Amino acid sequence: MGFVKVVKNKQYFKRYQVKFKRRREGKTDYYARKRLTVQDKNKYNTPKYRLIVRLSNRDITCQVAYSRIEGDKIVCAAYSHELPRYGVKVGLTNYAAAYCTGLLLARRLLKKLGLDTLYPGQTDVTGEEYNVEALDEGPGAFRCYLDVGLNRTTTGARVFGAMKGAVDGGLNIPHSTKRFPGYDAESKSFNAEVHHAHIMGKHVADYMQLLEEEDPEAFKRQFSQYIKLGINADQVETIYKNAHAAIRADPSAAVPAKKEKVPTTKRWNRKKLTLSERKNRIAQKKASFMKKLEAGQEEVEKHHLFCMKHNISSNCPSALKKMEEIGKKE
Repeated sequence: MGFVKVVKNKQYFKRYQVKFKRRREGKTDYYARKRLTVQDKNKYNTPKYRLIVRLSNRDITCQVAYSRIEGDKIVCAAYSHELPRYGVKVGLTNYAAAYCTGLLLARRLLKKLGLDTLYPGQTDVTGEEYNVEALDEGPGAFRCYLDVGLNRTTTGARVFGAMKGAVDGGLNIPHSTKRFPGYDAESKSFNAEVHHAHIMGKHVADYMQLLEEEDPEAFKRQFSQYIKLGINADQVETIYKNAHAAIRADPSAAVPAKKEKVPTTKRWNRKKLTLSERKNRIAQKKASFMKKLEAGQEEVEKHHLFCMKHNISSNCPSALKKMEEIGKKE
């Protein structure tokens, strides 16, 4: 038998270093995170902001955050489940909804910082490339970098729809058109009309019409919520157009209704009774005592009658035992 090299020997295990928890769980790409969080030394403690976009089955989350030693600090956040306030009641995870969520985040953040009037962004949605330019006088544009996490950065991915919404909303995010819908890698050309159609939900409307004509059963199953709300293919574009205007009009977050909490006080002693409660308590005790007395007198009379009947002395200590024995025999 030839020489076999033992790879995992004692020296290997002594030097083994466990990876970070979120790397073991497959949640964080630390290679990308390092480059998104590390700030230039000559900028000192200036935060490096990230536009975080995360997708789930029922929601789209957009946040602007910066990192600190103790953890990430969230500056502002917007969610696609807020879109029903602006008229988008269904399709909260498609490309058009991602654009609306990014737009909502940008307008909300700029309003919070007092920059919403200085940087209105792209008010006319065209789908073409747009970059926010800083003003010659006054504060600069809010700059942040796209953080896609573990999402696939394919052409037409929804994370880029959220980024486009944030850019049109007035945030300065470095990007190109190579990952937007409508970009052709072979000809290296970008068709803004295709991108505009995705932003306005036309691709959803076209699929609705196609499915309704070819397979009505599948249409009823797949677009059941649209049918329930009475939304047809012709209304989709108008819904998103109105949503963009509504978001710009009022991007503030909805204030949740405050629940009135009933004050509860902890006690370790008995609560003091009122005069009427004390009198009632004494009356109950008297009634209970009198009832016991009456029951005891009945027992005594019964005992005397039994002793007289069977010629037993009532003072005899064994009278009760005899009474039980005779009672069992009878």
